[in-house]
Parts: sequence; structure tokens; C-alpha cells
Amino acid sequence: MISHVILGAIDLDASKTFYDAVLGALGHHKGRKIPGIPRVMYMTRNGTFGITLPINGEPATFANGSTIGFAAENEEAVRAFHQAGIENGGVHIEEDPGVRETPFGKLCLAYLRDPAGNKICAMYRPE
Repeated sequence: MISHVILGAIDLDASKTFYDAVLGALGHHKGRKIPGIPRVMYMTRNGTFGITLPINGEPATFANGSTIGFAAENEEAVRAFHQAGIENGGVHIEEDPGVRETPFGKLCLAYLRDPAGNKICAMYRPE
């Protein structure tokens, strides 16, 4: 359904370090800087995620009420995502990582704020 998501960054290098770690914990390659544009892209067969300094020159702000969710292969990957985020400038938010009962069944979730304050999540759907 979604082809790409790009989030604003305040410090592109700090955000790249953070996303290289959390996305690496989910099995993705490090981001690539785009020559001539203050942007880093993470590309997969299924979609693209990016971080950028805003091109209008205004400060980056997080979207209140928004969450970007990343698919995880298993519960261990969700926990590794969370730990990597904490170790690389992220902030723990909400409940501790783990399985929760939801209206959609059991979900293993971990929530963080990235260095720019964006809310992100890793999610695994146990069978």
C-alpha cells in the first residue's frame, strides 16, 4: 500500500546512526546518503524509508499523533530494534517491548522516539 515514507531530521548524522542501528536490527542495510541533497534513503524490494533535512529550510518537527511502523521477523528482532534505538540516541516510550493483546490479536511491539522526536515502532505478528 505504501511506497515510501520520509521523515524530517534535525541532525542528519545522528538520525542516520540511529536508523542504521534500529533498521539493522531488523535485517536492513545501512542508509545511503544522496549526493547533493541532505537526505539518507533505506531501500528494500517492498518500499523505501528516508530521513531528510527539510528542503524548505525550516526546522524539522515531528507529527503529533503519527507513528511509523517497521515489520519485524520475530519477537527477538523487536527487542533488538528497541535496544539498538536506546543505544543510539532514541528514547523509550509507552510500554516495555513485548507481546500485547490488541483488538487485532496478539502483537509484539516496541516504541521509540528517534533523535528528531518522530514516533516509530517495530511490530511482529505472532501466529
